[in-house]
Amino acid sequence: MLDTILSYVVWDPNQAVFSGFERLRWYSLCFALGFIISQQIMVYFFRKEGQNEQLVDKLTIYMVLATIIGARLGHVLFYEPEKYLSNPIDILKVWEGGLASHGAAIAILFALWIYSKRTPGQSYLWVVDRIVIVTAMTGALIRFGNLMNSEIGGKDTGTDYGFVYARDTEEILESLKVPIESIDAYKPVDRASELQGNGIVPVNFELVITKGNFTKETLSDILAQDVKYALTRFNSSKEYLAEPVETPLDFEIKEQQNSYLVTIKTFGRTKYPTQIYESISYFIIFLILLGLWSKYKSRLPDGLLLGLFLISVFGMRFIWEYFKAVQVDFEADMQFNMGQILSVPLVLIGVILIIRALKNGLKPEKI
Repeated sequence: MLDTILSYVVWDPNQAVFSGFERLRWYSLCFALGFIISQQIMVYFFRKEGQNEQLVDKLTIYMVLATIIGARLGHVLFYEPEKYLSNPIDILKVWEGGLASHGAAIAILFALWIYSKRTPGQSYLWVVDRIVIVTAMTGALIRFGNLMNSEIGGKDTGTDYGFVYARDTEEILESLKVPIESIDAYKPVDRASELQGNGIVPVNFELVITKGNFTKETLSDILAQDVKYALTRFNSSKEYLAEPVETPLDFEIKEQQNSYLVTIKTFGRTKYPTQIYESISYFIIFLILLGLWSKYKSRLPDGLLLGLFLISVFGMRFIWEYFKAVQVDFEADMQFNMGQILSVPLVLIGVILIIRALKNGLKPEKI
């Protein structure tokens, strides 16, 4: 029984932070928190190293604009150029998704160059070395936001361990032509005997449907046809579920006072929770970089923290991409996907920066 409980997770969190207040989403909250916390940490850095703390507000503006614009243009140019260049107005529709961390990284480096040129007393590498510390922390928060959105998930694990992403299917079921009060996806412990060790695992969807004018028989007919279609014909259902096409839908209806309780028994595909892998990786990198700064502060050779950041973040990104599902169609036949290809030059730049920094050695302590 314990092995069954620990084996896989059916993941279907509400994207809204608070039920009933749908406008505040986890992803937006994590994105905003990343910048708010980063700003306070940068104020601490500036104070400890004798810099003007008021310049952090100016620096934050550069960072926010570079992150949003760079991430969006990075996705447009690297992943879907034909789609967006044929409909340029769609580039502005950031709320529809489509952000690339590589684009954000390049834009941030460029924006900080402009900032340093306009800010006497702060060299480019000095600024970037501090910024990458908080960028790693922000990256960890953003990947947590991706997890709460059930996006940028991994490939099939092929085992009974992993995440079954059920949110997309719930949204499809919500569009059925029946008055649904609530939908809940969960792992049925009583179906443990159906586990086969191949990554196809039992999943139940529980629907509460208002009675209205529906009889149990008419509702049964509608669900048998419409739910079966929803679980087998939609691309997202095919990606995350494994509902058998050739067999009738397995479900049961229980009559309640003013509603019907419908339990749909189907199967899901276990996926690697790559958002968790990346989030933890970035947070560990943040702690390492922060630890180095705490120990040496202004004695650190310029470019050392940036080099470590580029090697560790994009080196780990290269590895985790092996576990991610294909994000865009053209990557399907590629030996290395776009995320990996774009990571290589950034890692190489990191190596060059570290070699240069180690040659220069630690700066002398200020008297």
